[in-house]
Amino acid sequence: MTDFDPRTLRSAFGRFMTGVTVVTTRNADGMPVGFTANSFASVSMGPPLLLVCPGKFLSSYTAFEGCTDFAVSVLAEGQENVATTFASYKGDRFAKVPHHVGAQNLPLIDGAIAQFTCRTYSAQEAGDHCVLIGEVTSYKTDDARGLGYADGQFFSLGLERSARDPAAKRNMCGAILRYLDQVLLEPSDQGYRLPAMTVSDRIGLRDGLAAAMAARHITVNLGPVYSVYEDDRSGAHHSWLLGKVTAVEPASGLVPVPIADLPETRCASPAEACMLARFARETRTRDFTLYIGNADRGEIHSYSERL
Repeated sequence: MTDFDPRTLRSAFGRFMTGVTVVTTRNADGMPVGFTANSFASVSMGPPLLLVCPGKFLSSYTAFEGCTDFAVSVLAEGQENVATTFASYKGDRFAKVPHHVGAQNLPLIDGAIAQFTCRTYSAQEAGDHCVLIGEVTSYKTDDARGLGYADGQFFSLGLERSARDPAAKRNMCGAILRYLDQVLLEPSDQGYRLPAMTVSDRIGLRDGLAAAMAARHITVNLGPVYSVYEDDRSGAHHSWLLGKVTAVEPASGLVPVPIADLPETRCASPAEACMLARFARETRTRDFTLYIGNADRGEIHSYSERL
């Protein structure tokens, strides 16, 4: 067996852009189970076949390996929280996500842009996964745009298209989430990222961000705006707030990084790296400032804040 570094190999696999699905079935007790997968592909039109690849690390692996029926829901733009729930939440996932029971008594995710119910055609063990092929017995589609995944991050085709229009700006809103003497960051193959969300406009950023954090099992008191800038390379307008976290669950998917380590922390975005380094410096003096400009250059405005 070739001795590859698992992290770099996973990163190479992640360069392939995919959609995002939730695969569901019922276990031996009749309880619904499901997991998030981007290992989904159409296989054949005659008969109509598709495949998914449940991993052996799944608590529900036995249910999928031996199932007679399963379903696939292709997620839509804006369903990142659904994907995150079925990827990492340890409790009752179906209690947190709107769904309904479809053909063959299989659970399907509400709002998905495509839904397939399948009869198991074959299941073949393949390394640390199983190649599960299903024969499509019914399906439904919607005209909405799908949720994409690449390089360890979700993306939206609709937002990517709008970014190509020089007159269109994506509005990104995020926060530096301080938890004790740490900041909560999102790991990716390119480095750490600050948790953020895309919003349709710049109105109601604070409420929208608080709701998004709550959906990720984070209780936070959002403070002042800390940085506002345009990123001409991505066609996005960024607004970053300071926040003090009072509670966070492992299901958030975020990693605590000591504030003192932020200047040396590898970040996916140079602009976010600079902002975190500034935050580390200002935490020592308790003299927080406001940055306004673009991703490369701007002005620092002083104000008296206590986080």
